[in-house]
Amino acid sequence: MICVAAGAMVLSLAAPGFTLEWTHSVEHVRWWERWTASKAGLAPVEARIIGSGAGMEPPPDAVLRDGAWWWEPSTPPVAQVLLGASGATGGGWRLCSDGQCHELPEGGQPIRLWQAEGCGVTRSTGG
Repeated sequence: MICVAAGAMVLSLAAPGFTLEWTHSVEHVRWWERWTASKAGLAPVEARIIGSGAGMEPPPDAVLRDGAWWWEPSTPPVAQVLLGASGATGGGWRLCSDGQCHELPEGGQPIRLWQAEGCGVTRSTGG
């Protein structure tokens, strides 16, 4: 189970993966990542960006396809992911899993994602 805590909202995702999408706060371009969960933790397995700049250049092995740079990140799995929620992007984070998408609130508090048997769930999604 993947747990997501964003302010007072807690989500429980039953699917083994999710996607994240957001707008870069300086360049104002979209960034997208697909993540999977395993016993080792959470890891990004695919990424794409439309445009580049301000510390968000695609890696050398990225391929330009359909107007976006695509690549497979080589980041090892981690126990938790913390997402900034500065309010500076004008949009926040969009998290999708198992056909459902959620706009995560930008309240200045980090958004936390982790794996657990239970999340202390107040709202459950996925199947």
